[in-house]
Amino acid sequence: MSRKGVKALVDSLTRSDKHFNKSEVECLVKLFDTLVARASSDYAGTGFDRTMFRDTLHSAFGMTDDVVLDRVFSIFDRDNDGSITVVEWVEGLGVLLRGTLEEKMKQEMFQMLKNSLLIQPADEEPDEGVKDLVEIALKKMDHDHDGKLSFTDFEKTVRDENLLLEAFGPCLPDIKSSISFEQKIFGETPK
Repeated sequence: MSRKGVKALVDSLTRSDKHFNKSEVECLVKLFDTLVARASSDYAGTGFDRTMFRDTLHSAFGMTDDVVLDRVFSIFDRDNDGSITVVEWVEGLGVLLRGTLEEKMKQEMFQMLKNSLLIQPADEEPDEGVKDLVEIALKKMDHDHDGKLSFTDFEKTVRDENLLLEAFGPCLPDIKSSISFEQKIFGETPK
């Protein structure tokens, strides 16, 4: 990408992403370009695949759980094309590192529950166990008793008990790893 193209991209990302300032976005774009240059996948040049993403999160944050890494990859890869673009990278890291509680809660309940199921009986339809878990969660979390789990219901439940964000497996790096990553990339202590 030309210098002009990079500048336009950085300007656009700085306007659209409220988590990072311009110099931080520039650092993240440079890191992305470095990672893509190392990638030897079909996506090299446009982004990086699940393997490169896993390697990056492992080295940056010490994340090793395959289920968690797949979950985080799915959150970053918003267009579900199997590749993380520079925009998905910067916006995903924005939420991962500096997102508000609301942003971190905005994950599909069904998908989180589905990913948390480790073993399903062979004679049971795969999504049957998920439906059972959703029903249990709904009963516990449906504060307005309307038979639906709204984001407001979920938010109230998580605000009352923050550990519920990790109930189906942690998908956020620990604070020490996050600070270390930011110091390494941005050269300063995060705000």
